[in-house]
Amino acid sequence: MKILGIIPARFASSRFPGKPLADIAGKSMIQRVYEQCLKSSSLNKLIVATDDLRILKHVKNFGGDAVMTSKHHPSGTDRCNEVATFFPEFDICINIQGDEPMIDPLQIDLLCSCFDDGITGLATLIKQITTRDELFNPNSPKVTFNKDMEAIYFSRSTIPFLRNLDPDIWLDGQMHYKHIGIYGYRTSTLSSITRLPLSPLEKAESLEQLRWLENGYKIKVAITDKESLAIDTPEDLQKLLTHINSGS
Repeated sequence: MKILGIIPARFASSRFPGKPLADIAGKSMIQRVYEQCLKSSSLNKLIVATDDLRILKHVKNFGGDAVMTSKHHPSGTDRCNEVATFFPEFDICINIQGDEPMIDPLQIDLLCSCFDDGITGLATLIKQITTRDELFNPNSPKVTFNKDMEAIYFSRSTIPFLRNLDPDIWLDGQMHYKHIGIYGYRTSTLSSITRLPLSPLEKAESLEQLRWLENGYKIKVAITDKESLAIDTPEDLQKLLTHINSGS
């Protein structure tokens, strides 16, 4: 089983233009993500997939590998599919967020292990929710899953809803899980899901994985205890720099 790690990296961003090239204590964000991914023991190759020549040149300058992709992809999944066509010898693609400079390589290894059964077509990570803010934050998608560790549903709302319990004690009454935005795809499955039209649930929640569930695809989930730290805004970056400078 050959596994290709792909880091989609766009220059344009409404909340943080040029984010992949943002400086984080002497290294760009994309370089920090790339170097963390290189520590994974499961990836056979690592590629940055970008639509911008500045990012392409920067990655090559620090010794990384990158390819140019179309500017018109609606999601990172579509960008990964284009990259997969360049490397048909790979069985699995791992879509790694380009804005998580502190990503733990063990999370990548955990996700890759989901495909050891030779059957899994799609996989992702989830983490138990431990704070009320997370539980009710619509920007942190929630997930429920079955006994076979397959996702049942993803939602921006809190799921499951605990009827007859005060929301202040929901964390005590039931384990809740949030979605960690790293995906793995068997390449044949990746090709298929990118041809699916937008689905009603996807439109309602603005979560692309609901399109896959609505079309009958199974998404395997694995539980991580590692926190993810995405940099969505310049303010997020300042918080990370404070964290790094404090040595904590």
